[in-house]
Amino acid sequence: MQFGLSESQQILKDTARKFFAGESPVAAVRKAMETETAYDAALWAKLAEQGFTGIITPEEFGGMGLGKVELILLMEEAGYALLPGPFFSTVALAGAVIDACASAEQKKKYLARIAGGQARSTVALVEAAGSWDPGSLKISTADNKLTGTKLFVTDAAVADFIIVVARDGIFAVDAKAAGLHIEPMKGMDLARKIYSVEFKNTPAEKLANTSGLASALDVATAALCAEMVGGMQRALELTVAYAKTRKQFGKPIGIFQAVQHLCADMYLETESSRSATYYAAWALEENTADATAAISVAKMYSSDASRTVGNRGIQVHGGMGFTWENDLHLYYRRAKASETMLGDATFHRERIARLVVDGAAAGDKKSQNAERAAALVK
Repeated sequence: MQFGLSESQQILKDTARKFFAGESPVAAVRKAMETETAYDAALWAKLAEQGFTGIITPEEFGGMGLGKVELILLMEEAGYALLPGPFFSTVALAGAVIDACASAEQKKKYLARIAGGQARSTVALVEAAGSWDPGSLKISTADNKLTGTKLFVTDAAVADFIIVVARDGIFAVDAKAAGLHIEPMKGMDLARKIYSVEFKNTPAEKLANTSGLASALDVATAALCAEMVGGMQRALELTVAYAKTRKQFGKPIGIFQAVQHLCADMYLETESSRSATYYAAWALEENTADATAAISVAKMYSSDASRTVGNRGIQVHGGMGFTWENDLHLYYRRAKASETMLGDATFHRERIARLVVDGAAAGDKKSQNAERAAALVK
């Protein structure tokens, strides 16, 4: 494994940082938050022009055909900029599921439109039980028609089609299909809206390969971890800058050891999350035996760390951290929302435990990798 980024990867990261700073500054994010969907059509068109909407889509379907590491580098910068709207839902979540589960003909129909910026999508997975485990699902189909309700569906109101994970398969549903009703839900992250989606005998198209769902969700989880890392980095920078300028007793509060310790802890949490996420993306790209465990370690650690970084940033800022004019609380909101998305720390600790038990029963090398991951959990 190369522990440094390649020249092309660093160029991608730098380009994304400049693009998001110019096209989606915090003022634009706040403006998007005030809308019902947090979606900006002009920004979406510019994302497509950059090729970002097709970053991991194979070239034969109009994408850039880059790897998982490139995706997480882009998502890290999106998190740093607190990018609003359906980029994660469409590219990293729905795009990954379609790429892993659809037939070639279905990819031309759905994935190519995403890559070209002509369509937006999302994945409807969670039901009333509140679990991100596909094994807990109750909704099923009859004659390729769905009936039931999905909750916490991100960006559903601006999706052209929704990928629905049911008990008996994975389905693509046109957003204008009969019997589909979308209702807003209250959420923590104002820049990423969530919805409940109700299906009443709604026609759906079944994707060809349901066995690819687990790997697709791992890709999306790695991307989400990277977005959280970017948010942690920005929260750290905002906090350090505040500690240098805020004065008490005539001195910057940054000279006080207690404040320095809080900032040092934030740095540690951020860098550790980044290391775990980068390794997870590399493991996915190389299809290593411990890839699944690496994803869970990254999400487990990032979920806890993003909350801790937000807490400490708010503590350094004091009451200023929660004022509407301050940007820090916006990153804290994103961190709290992302903490539970695709499974919180407890969910992924249990997942690692299952890997250890299943691997031990099989007596294979995968068990050893999972056990090493389990040691990190402790």
